[in-house]
Amino acid sequence: MIKKKPTLEKLTPSFGSSILIKQHRESVDKNKAFWHFHPELELVYVNKGQGKTHIGNHLSYFNNSQLILIGSNLPHNGFSDRLTANGTETIIQFKAEFLGHDFLSVPEMANIVALFERAKKGIRFKVDTKKKLGLKIEKLLEHKGLKRVLKFLDILNHLAKTDDYMLLNADGFAFETEAQDSAKIGTIFKYVRENFEHHIPLDEIADKVSMTVPAFCRYFKKSTGKTFTQVVNEYRVVHATKLLSESDMSVTDVCFECGFNNFSHFNKTFNDITGKTASSYRKEIKMMIQ
Repeated sequence: MIKKKPTLEKLTPSFGSSILIKQHRESVDKNKAFWHFHPELELVYVNKGQGKTHIGNHLSYFNNSQLILIGSNLPHNGFSDRLTANGTETIIQFKAEFLGHDFLSVPEMANIVALFERAKKGIRFKVDTKKKLGLKIEKLLEHKGLKRVLKFLDILNHLAKTDDYMLLNADGFAFETEAQDSAKIGTIFKYVRENFEHHIPLDEIADKVSMTVPAFCRYFKKSTGKTFTQVVNEYRVVHATKLLSESDMSVTDVCFECGFNNFSHFNKTFNDITGKTASSYRKEIKMMIQ
């Protein structure tokens, strides 16, 4: 059963280790994904997979590989809808001070400290960095003790020095509210995720979190930096990119499948969010090789 509210996830590395590494080789059940946060940073590498990325107020869809660094206490959902042939998802979770607070103060760590600060907005690394580091990340499980730590520091050093990345929440989104507020936003996101194909009246969603419509609108805008309508439309467009990438449905059918009831509105919204028309997006994604 899906958790109704997101929560503070408590992570425990294995005995004798300062970092937690998990690796998934089987399909991931997207219904088990939930809106959560934790004080540990999280490095996620998917070598072959497809899914939706929801970090802070960023929403997107990927259908190849992905390398992301999520900062401390930055809310996010699980990523992979599924892993494709020979697909692997490797997750590394660690505290910024996993080698001690004093270690962060040494001059040689300045770039990595800056990396951790950027990660508060969520970082997606691009193709060159994925190719250079993907296998190294996957092989971390083969090492133990100090050797694993040294290998991981080498990965962090490369991530800290590269400019081959994009920030996912450039306008700023950091978890600074109480866990109860995070739970409320999580309830909203969960409801949108499960119902965006249909019209969601404001009074309906406000009732889900026991608020009046005006109070809900103010709360949601303050918490996410976006209106509720903007977020619903982003969910619909992200789902549209998934259908345009994976299916042979016509653009018109994609429009209505995603919850838009007006084709002109769909085209305008899709272009506003992605910077291109749905038809152009489909052409480009078919030609893209990563």
